[in-house]
Amino acid sequence: MNVPMKALSLSVIAAIAMMGCGKEEPPPPPPVQAPPPPLAVKIGSVAPLTGGIAHLGKDNENGARLAIDEANAAKPKLGGRDVKFELVSEDDQADPKVGNTVAQKLVDAKVAGIVGHLNSGTTIPASAIYNGAKLPMISGSATNPALTEQGFIGVFRVVGRDDQQGPAVANYLATNNKPKTVAVIDDATAYGEGLANEVEKTLKAAGIKVLPREKGTDKTVDWKAVLTKVKGKKPDAVFYGGMDATAGPLLKQARELKMTSVFSFGDGACTDKMAELAGAAAEGLICSQAGIPVQAAGKKFLDAYKAKFKVDPILYSPFTYDAANLLIAAMKKADSPDPAKYLPALAASDYNGASGNIKFDEKGDRKDAEMTIFTLKDGKITPLAIIKGGKSLTLDEYAALSAPAPAPAAAPAPAQPAAMGGMQGMAGMAAPAAPAAPAAAPAAPAPAK
Repeated sequence: MNVPMKALSLSVIAAIAMMGCGKEEPPPPPPVQAPPPPLAVKIGSVAPLTGGIAHLGKDNENGARLAIDEANAAKPKLGGRDVKFELVSEDDQADPKVGNTVAQKLVDAKVAGIVGHLNSGTTIPASAIYNGAKLPMISGSATNPALTEQGFIGVFRVVGRDDQQGPAVANYLATNNKPKTVAVIDDATAYGEGLANEVEKTLKAAGIKVLPREKGTDKTVDWKAVLTKVKGKKPDAVFYGGMDATAGPLLKQARELKMTSVFSFGDGACTDKMAELAGAAAEGLICSQAGIPVQAAGKKFLDAYKAKFKVDPILYSPFTYDAANLLIAAMKKADSPDPAKYLPALAASDYNGASGNIKFDEKGDRKDAEMTIFTLKDGKITPLAIIKGGKSLTLDEYAALSAPAPAPAAAPAPAQPAAMGGMQGMAGMAAPAAPAAPAAAPAAPAPAK
């Protein structure tokens, strides 16, 4: 069979082509999976953001917000997954009923923890709602002892208690102003009445006469009837348990009635706002806070707060900043935002924050909480003494006591082997002794409720 060469070549080419057509192509590579979005972890913040003490509520919210923003900037992870913390802020209007409503709202929003509330009168009832939902909460300003006496394992505070603050300001009055008769007035809230009770108890124990209690409300702005009654009894000093929104008018009207008594207040009225509300009458007032003064907070916090909010912190924002950071630190330690998993780490906290070292006792109270006594001078609240461990310190003494010990001096390099080499110089230097604390002084104050 004579097949033409050309025809044979074409057949071979066709066969090869057919073989190529039957060849299987490799499957395409699987599509690249996009990383999962960050896990959203919600942290609640509750404070009065409207009404007469909205300035204090906003200050509290700002502290928590700053902590959240700084945490997110550090690209946190929990359980190997990227996390974004979200602040869910609510306004409780300093009203217990509204406080309970927003507390349940936060529970329904499935927040992982709560910073708040500001006032004791809202914090105490709301804490029962959080406890029922097994959600940890930390208040940066509620000082009524009843908050942590309920036996709730998830309730904490990072400020002192009124049974520490009341004796502090009362002792200061007794020691420095030596009144023989004191009038005590309160605003009938859990905070104001509770703090006034502690002040009265301490004054009576010191042998000072305390007049029958007078009362207003947390909305009272006309105090003239109460003050006229008090003036007739000629007290050497007056203590008012309440917030600055009502304390300012009370002090202004007292001076208009020509009352010359020394006026003193708790932390709720220990603000520069008193100069705005009472004018010149505010000069020389005595007040207390259940913690260190804002000026003594960590510089990193103070600078970051001013840079972010364009104002200086007012009162308890260093404490709400620490409260939010405590929740976040506990979640990181447990590697989980699940309250059941991070609560043990939170209870065992040993945290160095803007307000100093924080540890909790078995009730959820801050161990060894400081108290501060202030006066209002030239329109500004100015610290007089910080009480820590029963000792009264000036602001400078406290700063020196709180400063980290200097690092040991580096040892000089050994002498070169030549003459009589040897170790010359000392390997380290002893840290300077802390300044001696002045004799025990009056105790200091507490938070706004």
